[in-house]
Amino acid sequence: MKKPVLDLTRISKYMSLILRHKPEAIGIELDAHGWANVDALLAGIGRKYAIDRGVLEEIVRTDGKQRYSFNADRTMIRANQGHSIPVDVELPTAEPPETLFHGTAERFAASIEAQGLRPKSRLYVHLSSNAETAEAVGRRHGEPVIYQVEAGKMHRDGYIFYLSANGVWLTKTVPVPYLRRLER
Repeated sequence: MKKPVLDLTRISKYMSLILRHKPEAIGIELDAHGWANVDALLAGIGRKYAIDRGVLEEIVRTDGKQRYSFNADRTMIRANQGHSIPVDVELPTAEPPETLFHGTAERFAASIEAQGLRPKSRLYVHLSSNAETAEAVGRRHGEPVIYQVEAGKMHRDGYIFYLSANGVWLTKTVPVPYLRRLER
């Protein structure tokens, strides 16, 4: 089978699928903290795409969302957040700013306004530090809707927040009283 021409974006998306949702797609396992052996990852992805350690390092270094991290000796790699499979990526708890933002598509607004933000297929609700990033996230899913989240109040009320290595704020849920839809 002929491998496609090198396309870092396509390889990165495939790698994201593997490291966040389906490691079994290439026959690898993630450890309890989401780490995968780099050589096993390269061998698995290599069955579909032309990849070597240099390409992998380029993807990790240039990824705009900083999705991936290597361990200290670069023998293991993991996705920083966004998993739908149960792993503990050892996220530090953190005190959030007073306000965070969540971007989604219009088609999800009625459900959110009735039930609040829930993680769906992921382990956490993802929140952005600014409305612009949230809008970009929402736009990926359709006509964007932005919610302002009273994160500081949630934190004072006992909700736990985590900050991923790539700057995404995470929490288990955001109840309706802490949400305000921003008008555009």
